[in-house]
Amino acid sequence: MAAVKPLVVFGDVQASGAEVLRTALAGRPEPYADGVTVGTKIPAVRSPEDPLLPFVLVRKDGDLPHPSMANARCTLRCTVWHRDADQAHDLAMLCQGLWLVHSGPVIRGFRPGTGPLPATDDDSGVDLSTFTAIANVKPQVLTA
Repeated sequence: MAAVKPLVVFGDVQASGAEVLRTALAGRPEPYADGVTVGTKIPAVRSPEDPLLPFVLVRKDGDLPHPSMANARCTLRCTVWHRDADQAHDLAMLCQGLWLVHSGPVIRGFRPGTGPLPATDDDSGVDLSTFTAIANVKPQVLTA
């Protein structure tokens, strides 16, 4: 009889990445982190007139599970909108650093990807900074 492969899935890396930042940023003393909102989608109430700054958006750009399903490498993008370019960059650097030191139940760890890179939001004209990081995601074995 052939061996039965275990049923393996991976946790919600996007939600986990956002929660890591939400929790870690809540107690930070840096003034550019004060009042930050972290989410996985842009709030419906956000507008060019009221951009809800600072705002951190976490999105999954892609994932690549290992053929053995023992690990998945997922690219997460973190975009930071802030009151000026310097604060956007500083908060993006802090977010990157917080991810790089993280290890938890969904995400084993991170390694740097690209950035932070400065930009301006085309719709609102608000300064932003964006970077990517590669998350190593733990498998979850499901039982029948």
